[in-house]
Amino acid sequence: MFDGRHPAILLFGAPGVGKGTQGTILGQIPGFYHLSCGDVFRSLNINSPEGREIYEFSSRGQLVPDELTVKIWKKSLMGHIAISRYKPPDELLILDGIPRNPAQIEMLKDTINVLHIIHLVCADLDKMIDRIKRRAIRDNRADDANEEVIRTRFEVYLRESEPVINAYPAEIISQIDAMASPPEVLVGVLQKLIPVRNAWLQSLPNEPF
Repeated sequence: MFDGRHPAILLFGAPGVGKGTQGTILGQIPGFYHLSCGDVFRSLNINSPEGREIYEFSSRGQLVPDELTVKIWKKSLMGHIAISRYKPPDELLILDGIPRNPAQIEMLKDTINVLHIIHLVCADLDKMIDRIKRRAIRDNRADDANEEVIRTRFEVYLRESEPVINAYPAEIISQIDAMASPPEVLVGVLQKLIPVRNAWLQSLPNEPF
């Protein structure tokens, strides 16, 4: 049942597990809309006050303060709705990078309705670091090139972000092996999300088929 909040799927996991890759692919599938917090940040003008503030934190591998994160993300969300890129409630938001900690869950509780969580899992830290370094070279992402910064990001994730999983009911969380190939991961993700989307559409007064 639509209550005014935006129906959302969270892509969750440590840095480098492939949240952005899977989110980008899902965003091309009708019925899903990908809105990455990292992409929102990277789209900011680095010379703007908000852009400079974001860069000061991200360049050190630290999380951007919650109030600033949520304010910028909500502004972006409203912009996507205003120009009809994202069409709620028929499309499910695919989110990665937000909510990033329990405080952000509370701040967004009146904005998003989390229907399911895809937890991309990899226990091998060295493999994750290698993947992030290769991504930095391929995508020209300077914030991913420094191993010290990468390790700081993992420490921050374990300390501040991982508790997000514990804030949601276990029955809406699915674990997927992040080290499988991207197509294999995608198949696993879709097997979980198609029933979720079908159930959501059936809950709406007028099913948008």
